[in-house]
Amino acid sequence: MEQVLGKFSQEDFLRHYWQKKPLLIRQAIPDFVSPLSPEELAGLACEEDVPARLVIESAGERPWMLRHGPFSEEDFTSLPEAGYSLLVTDCEKLIPDLMSLVERFRFVPDWRIDDLMISYAPAGGSVGAHIDEYDVFLLQAQGTRRWMIEYPPKNTAFVPDIDIRLLEQFDPTEEWVLEPGDMLYLPPGVPHHGVAIGDCMTFSIGFRAPMLNELASGVTDRLITRMDATARYTDPDLKTSTNPGMLATQTRTKLRELLRDVLNQDDVVLDQLIAETLSERPIDHAGYYPDNDPLTATELRDLLGNDSLDTLMRTPAARLILLDGGSSPAVLAYDGQSLPLDEHSLPLAQILTRKVFYDSAELLAATEQPAAADLLALLYVEGILQWHPHLLEQ
Repeated sequence: MEQVLGKFSQEDFLRHYWQKKPLLIRQAIPDFVSPLSPEELAGLACEEDVPARLVIESAGERPWMLRHGPFSEEDFTSLPEAGYSLLVTDCEKLIPDLMSLVERFRFVPDWRIDDLMISYAPAGGSVGAHIDEYDVFLLQAQGTRRWMIEYPPKNTAFVPDIDIRLLEQFDPTEEWVLEPGDMLYLPPGVPHHGVAIGDCMTFSIGFRAPMLNELASGVTDRLITRMDATARYTDPDLKTSTNPGMLATQTRTKLRELLRDVLNQDDVVLDQLIAETLSERPIDHAGYYPDNDPLTATELRDLLGNDSLDTLMRTPAARLILLDGGSSPAVLAYDGQSLPLDEHSLPLAQILTRKVFYDSAELLAATEQPAAADLLALLYVEGILQWHPHLLEQ
């Protein structure tokens, strides 16, 4: 994996900066050239089901107007010469070869990586001073942009009654001009404002942090599905009460014990439920999965052995999580479910989770046993794996 932190090691970055303080990295990717042009990004924003937005600062029906795609060619030709920004999220899911860039950031675990967003703005364009609730690396891809930050943060109130969340007050403490290959890391909650200097493209690699209530909901929902759906509360030891409207002490004790039996799971079960929850496929990501042919394990291995064909890669939207538990059974979680792994399928699962782009010879060697070959075929049929399209090399 190529270095993306300049002079900083991954260990130093995680220890001193990750979720702690901003960091400017000059030439994080030396001589970086954007694999997409502004025109290609605009073309992508015209396609159905592409999550694209236009932020128009002052030339719209109201200040800081937000419009959602898909857009048309007329939408772009009617834009003002300045004062707007185009943003397209989930770009690595739309163009799988962009995972070669996202892969550089896998010193942060996969389950924390959210997406690659690409933005374009003409001279002076921005989306205003704002705060993100997630970690982000801002990689300059084309042109130059002036970034200003307020650190430590002081202002958190937002302008009311506009389409986007803009800070009412922004008092920058530092600013830099970023050129292609330069990168700014920002932890959550740091006010920042980027203004294009000439035509400008910025790549934003964002990270997700699950809401604890959503994580708890996913785990408890899975616990509920494991319960005996026919089991009911029973009270053969019921006693008379002076107040029928009171929940008696004996009853409360019994109900608490019943719930504790459900909620108090051992670490192995709880880890599996957490992994299943973290790997769950968002509803709006369904279109990012390939519709693969239902190949058998033998047919898939035959294709991998064909040197004239491309090899497999992990589908960018897919979330694979390996629990290699040492004393506990190994489990592979994906799309909100999990599979137990045996001694034959575990080595394959380690390859599939360690890498994004796979070597066909390595996959063939790891699937000589039927259990491993069947696992690979299952993940392929379910769209967790896809053929590497090499779109950006054509």
